[in-house]
Amino acid sequence: MAKEIVAEDLQKVSRLLLDVLGVGDYKSIERMGGLTNHTYHVVLENGKEYVVRIPGEGTEELIVRSDEMVSTRLACRLGVDANMLYFGKDGAKVTEYIPNAVTMSAELLAQERHIEQVAEIFRIMHGCGEDTGVPFEVFDMAAGYEKIIRDMRVAMFADYPETKRQVMAIKTEVDASERIRKVPCHNDPLCENWVEGNGRMYLIDWEYAGMNDGMWDLADVSIEAGFGPEQDGLLLTKYLSREPGTRDRKHFLASKIYVDYLWTLWAKARVPYDGQSMEDWAQERYARLKANIQAFLDIKEG
Repeated sequence: MAKEIVAEDLQKVSRLLLDVLGVGDYKSIERMGGLTNHTYHVVLENGKEYVVRIPGEGTEELIVRSDEMVSTRLACRLGVDANMLYFGKDGAKVTEYIPNAVTMSAELLAQERHIEQVAEIFRIMHGCGEDTGVPFEVFDMAAGYEKIIRDMRVAMFADYPETKRQVMAIKTEVDASERIRKVPCHNDPLCENWVEGNGRMYLIDWEYAGMNDGMWDLADVSIEAGFGPEQDGLLLTKYLSREPGTRDRKHFLASKIYVDYLWTLWAKARVPYDGQSMEDWAQERYARLKANIQAFLDIKEG
């Protein structure tokens, strides 16, 4: 079911097209998916197709658009995102439309060829050798969410202090055994941010991108797509270009723990604003976080 077009956006779309392409009229317009922004597939009279994004209300408080622009430009330059024609200070964006585009679902992304494409895109991004200057400091962000939770008097899990202690102990162990490098990461590789078109994969929407441990991206896509051991093994093998060892598997599982740790706290911080739906989401994340902590502790060296 197509999303409803916001009437106020039509003039903005026409003005953007005129400023960027020199043509303000179009043959058709269709609202695309997305929760926070208003994104449109526009077809011009000459048949050329574009995607126009109008920033959603309030997104300026959540997203640093100048940071997003830096990461998006890098992704486009590396060929892992669609060609970008315009990026405004407010986050308005015009890109070329991906022909024959198919947005990934968990079921589609779990297919072998798609896992191989995902691993290759991460290899390109993480191995490009560039520093975007945009930080994504997981544990600093977590501390910020903890403060909000305390200030807003949100009820926290009774065993959270012990869970946090275990998370930090795992981080200490992994940091001591791995050379953690900060590389350009997407940081939010949901299934819906993967698009296949013309036989290749694209990774779109770089709003949360920044310098991070590359293993975060692999762990996050595994969680969001619901990968099992077979898919995780394939993803790691293709990404590393070798069979993963015990240290690799512990690094990967620790990153899954960090992902759920951060987003559990984020969801708890949103409970005063979004209610029970965020509490339910936090509990789901927290249960998986604790299960993965136990799985980490159960891994035998060797």
